[in-house]
Amino acid sequence: MSGPDAVVLRWVAGVLACGAVTVVRGLREGGSPWLLEAGGREVVLRVGQPGDAPSFATEIAALSLAAGAGVPAPSLLGHDSGPAVGLPVVLTERLPGTSRIPRQPDQLRLRALGAVAAQLHSVLLNPSAKLPERDRPISGEDFAGMRQREGASRLLREADALIAGMQPAAERTVFVHGDLWHGNTLWAGDSLSGLVDWDCAGAGAPGVDLGSLRCDAALCFGTAAAAEVLRGWEEEAGWPAADVAYWDTVAALATPPDLGWFPAAIADQGRPDLDRALLLERRDSFLREALAHLA
Repeated sequence: MSGPDAVVLRWVAGVLACGAVTVVRGLREGGSPWLLEAGGREVVLRVGQPGDAPSFATEIAALSLAAGAGVPAPSLLGHDSGPAVGLPVVLTERLPGTSRIPRQPDQLRLRALGAVAAQLHSVLLNPSAKLPERDRPISGEDFAGMRQREGASRLLREADALIAGMQPAAERTVFVHGDLWHGNTLWAGDSLSGLVDWDCAGAGAPGVDLGSLRCDAALCFGTAAAAEVLRGWEEEAGWPAADVAYWDTVAALATPPDLGWFPAAIADQGRPDLDRALLLERRDSFLREALAHLA
């Protein structure tokens, strides 16, 4: 993609009360969100399609709530989905840092991921139209339907059957990011500068995010790394996480049967060494460990 069209760029200029707006680059696989330079500073523009309006409304509501709660996230500069722009758009500040995934596990970084999730989960939240109930990561994707259409391994079928009749312990409903993994975090050196991509946010159990982070750590670094995420969460929260094995299973099932687009997304974050075969091996090892604690 060459960048946002002229109408959208004029809208950005109007929001920022500046002159020319320059497209620097696409931040995800060469496309939206776009890094722009305008008025002597860099900003980030997310451009959707007409059908994306509900997820954009979620992101706008989540960014506003995060700002009020002191959760590290980009400041919301502007948004629109009206006829003047034609497409849903969200404009935010550019936070310092990078989302690239390190090659080796960093204990302090993994704990920081758990800690920021616990900070997010300190915000009590009832479901609403813009921040709906979430019971799994990336809730907009029908992973169960993928398993039915594409076929699933015996391990995935066993996991489905085991948790089908289970209910996690009743917990307070909190603010969840809904797609929390390394690629949606920004790091300035060793410091976590912010969480991005809030379009899956909503209200749910802390395990929605904690399981997602633990599964991602296992994919990137091996199953042992998941323990550091849990340690960071519990140290920040001040109490033990509930139903860890259940939410780990939910997170592992919130992946395509053959991992689909996950390897490409992870490679785009600087880890092309994690090929599909290795990621499948690690996903399944993580899931087996979770099932062993559920049995």
